[in-house]
Amino acid sequence: MENKQKVIVICGPTASGKTALSIELAKRVNGEIISCDSMQIYEDMDIGTAKPSEEEMQGIKHYLLGFVSPEERYSVAQYKLDAKNAIKEILSKGKVPIVVGGTGLYVDSLIYEIEYNDIKIDEDYRKELEGVIEEQGLDKLYQMALEIDPIAMEKISQNDKKRIMRILEIYKSTGKTKTEQEIESRRNPVEYDYKVFAINWDREVLYQRINKRVDIMIEQGLVEEVKAILKKYHNFPTAMQGLGYKEVVDYLNGSYTKDEMIEKIKMETRRYAKRQLTWFRKNKQTIWIDGTNDIQNNIDVILEGIS
Repeated sequence: MENKQKVIVICGPTASGKTALSIELAKRVNGEIISCDSMQIYEDMDIGTAKPSEEEMQGIKHYLLGFVSPEERYSVAQYKLDAKNAIKEILSKGKVPIVVGGTGLYVDSLIYEIEYNDIKIDEDYRKELEGVIEEQGLDKLYQMALEIDPIAMEKISQNDKKRIMRILEIYKSTGKTKTEQEIESRRNPVEYDYKVFAINWDREVLYQRINKRVDIMIEQGLVEEVKAILKKYHNFPTAMQGLGYKEVVDYLNGSYTKDEMIEKIKMETRRYAKRQLTWFRKNKQTIWIDGTNDIQNNIDVILEGIS
């Protein structure tokens, strides 16, 4: 059996400490970091995506940060291609690739070698689904998706509108379920030896960390960042649906008071973290590490896990 080159993956929910851990790990193993976050890909979206600053990076090279315009759509298929190119580049330098982020779909596309075909958005069908939500509620779409693809729906929360709609759109566009497509594409040999780690926290402690992070984002100027983006760009097919951004847009449009907006962001982020944990727990190869441990201790756990 051939020896595959190792790629470290650090995932977990938002605000779990992935950035700090990965940078310290990179310093220890001569690594470089590939972001695995569906919002950090966008340029000018820094505060609300918790994009690491130059200072935080401590000289460690990062890939796939801020390279897509908020006016563009960016797919899982594109991410997989870009991430694989970054892995190759890092390995060619004799360094260790470390994939870091909380977007489960992006993680799975790599570790299971899943080919997600780029599916053209059918705007008419999307409007039709939005109409169903308005008239009968999101639960109706959830039940429709559950009938079509019960296996995929195990990973999807009843509140996750974006992913529920995606299950229906994939089936409408291709005549195959997302699960059928994944089974077909998983027959591809996995190119690298992915060692997957996820950071775990007690739920209440994680929620406190999330609340604190949102407060810091507001202090750092999240509202001003959104105003600047709205002024600079005109079209937002996906970017302004990002957590934190859509709530600020609603606040600027007069839907909420500032305090209501902040509470809404905290609540939606806590819900998102719960969905992330559900997703990563489905990946049986994941090694869980304790967020309360000292970073150096967790690095030792990772080094043991990849040896």
